[in-house]
Formats: sequence, C-alpha cells, structure tokens
Amino acid sequence: MFDYASIAAVAAVVREGTFERAAVALRVTPSAVSQRVRGLEERLGSILIRRGQPCEATELGRKLCAHYDQVRLLEHDLDPELGRAARHAAVPPVLTIAVNADSLATWFHAALAAFGRQGDVSLDLKLDDEAHTAERLRSGEVLAAVSADADPVQGCRTTRLGALRYAACASPEFIIRHFDAGVNGARLARAPYLQFDRRDGLQARWAREAYGTELAAPVFWVPSTYAFLDLTLSGLGWSLHPVPMVEAHIEAGRLVELPPGLRIDVMLYWTVARLHSGALRGLTQAVKGVASRELGGS
Repeated sequence: MFDYASIAAVAAVVREGTFERAAVALRVTPSAVSQRVRGLEERLGSILIRRGQPCEATELGRKLCAHYDQVRLLEHDLDPELGRAARHAAVPPVLTIAVNADSLATWFHAALAAFGRQGDVSLDLKLDDEAHTAERLRSGEVLAAVSADADPVQGCRTTRLGALRYAACASPEFIIRHFDAGVNGARLARAPYLQFDRRDGLQARWAREAYGTELAAPVFWVPSTYAFLDLTLSGLGWSLHPVPMVEAHIEAGRLVELPPGLRIDVMLYWTVARLHSGALRGLTQAVKGVASRELGGS
C-alpha cells in the first residue's frame, strides 16, 4: 500500500519547485515535507527528487507524481458520495495539460474557461511546441495534451480537433525595406525572420512550400506568442501567425500577407489518458466543443 501523504509531499515539491513552497501548499512545515520525502525515498531505496533550484523529479518520482494525480482525480469523483468534499477542498486535485502557446492564445483558453465553471479542479498548463506535447503524455508528466502528433499514445485516446491556420506576414515598412522589388525565393532567403524557438519549423516550411527555398537570413527567437506578433508589427522580421490573431491587422494595413498568400494548416489532436475521471471527461467535452467552432473539428 502506498503512503499517499508522502507521495503528496513529493508531488507538491515537484510542482512548486521548492520544499518551502510545497509546505505552504500542503499547509505543513518544510521539515514535515522533508521528512515525508526522505522517508519515502528510504523505504523505496531510490531518489525521487533531485534537489536544486527548482527541484525536479527523477523518472520514478515522475511516475509516482502521475499516479498520485490520477488517484486524486478518481477520489474527487467519490467525494460527494463519501462526504469528503470539505476535507479535500483545501488541496483540490490537479489536472496537468500540455498545450502549445498559439492554441492557448487563440482558442484553448475558451475551453479552459468553460471547464473552470464546472468544478473545483486545479489546472496546471505545460507550454510546449505542438509537435512535442505528446512526449509529455508518454513520459507521464501530463494527463492530456493538444498535439500535432496523431500517433497513438499507450493508455490514451486521441481525437482530431481540426486545423489551426497560419499566414505569413510582415509590416509594410519591412516589405518596403526588404521586398521593394517584390518577393522571390532569393530575397526571402535573405530577409530576417522570427521563430518561436529552435524547434519551430513553420517559417522554413512556408518558405519551401511557397518558393522552394531554404532560409539563411538572420533569425530572432521569440518564445512568446504576443511578443512574436508585436515584433512582427514593429518590423523586426517576417513570420507566421495564427490567422485569428492577424486578420484584423491585415485588414487595417498594419500587416501585409506575403505573396503568394499561401496559408498553411497545422492539424491538432486532443490526446487524453484513459482514466474514468469526471474532470477529464468534462475537460474533453469543453475542448471538443470549442474546437468544433474554432478549428472546424468534429
């Protein structure tokens, strides 16, 4: 039988990053948290937390945290029947989700808001590139993910949500400065551009599909959806953006869509653990409902 009070301490340290913040979350002293973690490590004969700034879970620690989160969600469904809702109210269960920044900025926030009105479950969002969020599911770090990966994940269900469409844009001033004689492959390859991070391949994909060229220009890495847009508006470089975020700017002339006006789609999927949890079912319904309106999903 697991010592869930000790596992709860491990999960709190991993989530909060320090023993002190974990103690605040659990409403106990830091020494109590330390004793619970150390005692569990001694009983299991394995390190569960790598001490540092922040503290991080080992592989076994991550698996125990994932198990604990699942158990708490299942217990949460039983609380009303067992009369334990009041006891658990101080530390609600946590639902961990991996999502890409562009989805969060354009449509996923509406799903979270709809879900949040249904109950008292905490949400812990892990931001990552849509091509890599499924890996967080496979590692057990999260229970659900918005992903561009349609491959099955063991123990999970995958549902196609629809496509998030992107447009290549630049400011009028940038167009005059770099494309005064028109856009072609050679000029595009030399024009500065933005990437969200080093795994962001959308700009390179668009350049290949639109002009058959590879990008060799200066690149600016900007890991923020809104800063990405602001810096494009300011003329730092050209880049791709979700169409819902730039339509008004294009119509107002603050941004110019690069010819040939090729818009590319990123297909998104909702992958969720096969756990008989009311919270997961409610979140899935909210996600699918918003996606059906915003992404053309089923």
